[in-house]
Amino acid sequence: MDDTGQDRGEARKIPTHELTYLRLRDMVLYGVLLPGQPVTIQGLIRDLDAGMTPVREAIRRLTAEGALALQDNRRVTVPRMTPDLFGQLVHARLAIEPKLAELAAPRLTPERIARLEAIDALIEPAIRAGDVQEYLRQNHAFHFTLYEAAGATVLEDIARSLWLRFGPSLRAVLGRYIENGLPDRHADALAAMKAGDPQALAEAIRLDLTQGVEQVRDALAETA
Repeated sequence: MDDTGQDRGEARKIPTHELTYLRLRDMVLYGVLLPGQPVTIQGLIRDLDAGMTPVREAIRRLTAEGALALQDNRRVTVPRMTPDLFGQLVHARLAIEPKLAELAAPRLTPERIARLEAIDALIEPAIRAGDVQEYLRQNHAFHFTLYEAAGATVLEDIARSLWLRFGPSLRAVLGRYIENGLPDRHADALAAMKAGDPQALAEAIRLDLTQGVEQVRDALAETA
């Protein structure tokens, strides 16, 4: 698989402009670009190995989604998290993501649960290695492999947008926590999936999100 989560054969079928967008989106989502870090458009062209047109289109889309901000005609940056924005994102995530988990519960197949277990098994090695980007990648894969089962495309699209705006700040603070471990509630979530308990699954996801939220909140308080 490549950074977009697609098999290489599948990735070749994706139009260039869409593949460029997905790769730039992942650079934001997994913390390759940090909040407040200015990046030149020419640098993105080089890093993404893409032409000016698809890179500018990817920037336009991510700017519209609130994931990037144009500084001038030559530079972009990931917006810094503010307390007001943080509060809005937290409120929305805690409202939407447990609901997605609840809706997904009765639609989970044994194959999907096994896939979720396999993804979760990759998270602990990433933590031990201190690989924050890989941790974020697998944690994202765990949540959205679950959420996709809900079949609630509107809620899923909103959740993806929220993660895109929340991810860079999470990446910026996880470095200080990863050496001591990053507790999650994935084991509780997997147990609820196997038990077919929608409410328990929703609660496990709510508590999982709350832990990440508290880490970012503490870091924002220290910065302030």
